[in-house]
Amino acid sequence: MSLDVQTIKRLEAGVGSVATLTAVMTALDFRLTGLGGGASLPEQLRSRRLRRSWSLDQVATKAGLSRTTVASLERGGGSVASMMKMLAVLAPHARRRAPERSFWGQGDKADRDSRFTPPDFMDDIYAAFGPVDLDPCADLRSPVVARRRILLNEGGDGLVDDWSGRLAFVNPPFSNMLAWLRRAHEQWRAGKVQTVICLVPVRTDSVFFHDTLSDAADIFLLQGRVKFLSTKGKPQHTPFSLMLVALGATSEQRSRFAGSVPGRWLEPSAAAREQHAE
Repeated sequence: MSLDVQTIKRLEAGVGSVATLTAVMTALDFRLTGLGGGASLPEQLRSRRLRRSWSLDQVATKAGLSRTTVASLERGGGSVASMMKMLAVLAPHARRRAPERSFWGQGDKADRDSRFTPPDFMDDIYAAFGPVDLDPCADLRSPVVARRRILLNEGGDGLVDDWSGRLAFVNPPFSNMLAWLRRAHEQWRAGKVQTVICLVPVRTDSVFFHDTLSDAADIFLLQGRVKFLSTKGKPQHTPFSLMLVALGATSEQRSRFAGSVPGRWLEPSAAAREQHAE
């Protein structure tokens, strides 16, 4: 992109349009964590508002803005100053997300979340854990077979809508995996779904993983790299290691999975052993 020095200085001072700010963030691959899902800051703020179940009017009142301004900001319009007011209300603790550790490929960076669990891997999931009742982050192009699918393009949002069923399988957008793991744990603890199986990169550095998941979930470290499917149906190895995060899985289910997929279950915590014994 081509911007003059003065425009950049104005942005750094909080002056300018959201459209310009979004373009600069995209060019620099600058993203925030602590928001909702989305490809841009306006989309993330809308997702955050919906997750908190706030109306446009509620956000407008809290931020000292008009309803029209809030709606415009969520569409990528408005000023940086107004955006900062909205951000302070919706996500006061948002911070810059660490750069991605690796990509599927530089040419695929824009659609790095558009990778789908291969059918042969899903066959092992079905055989070990049973039929999938819910895919909360589904895609029309995904080969995952589920009785219920929550699709963004149909107005659904697995980070907001209630989950249901005996088994949920979650292969979330990896750029927002922590939010999906939090949601999975929340819905499982609330009894909305009996068992949740999440396929995610091996990233154990978050406070949530250490304080919550390490006690509540069974963790299976996959040996080797899974060949995911691209949007064109082409198989591609993941450039990072993967793990299965299982909430509410039985010992029989875990044994069946370990018997067909290379890898190993980590030794469960005392809390997890107590849950399995109940």
